[in-house]
Amino acid sequence: MKNNIPDIAQCIEHNIRQYFKDLDGETPCAVYDMVLNQVEKPLLACVMEECGGNQSKAAAMLGLNRNTLRKKLLQHGLLEA
Repeated sequence: MKNNIPDIAQCIEHNIRQYFKDLDGETPCAVYDMVLNQVEKPLLACVMEECGGNQSKAAAMLGLNRNTLRKKLLQHGLLEA
């Protein structure tokens, strides 16, 4: 942790714990997909910005196939069909 800034895992853990607390006894559903969706969209947006919109460069940075990246960008509304 640099400069007392929490790392990503700590932020996610804190928010998941708060999510369960906020449910106030309700049964959670599809938590795995919810968390991945919440993390994936900003990750893709930030990487695309860092790469100047270059999908090939972004795919390489993420360790994804370019077609997989395009599919995910479309799913998250980060790319027009």
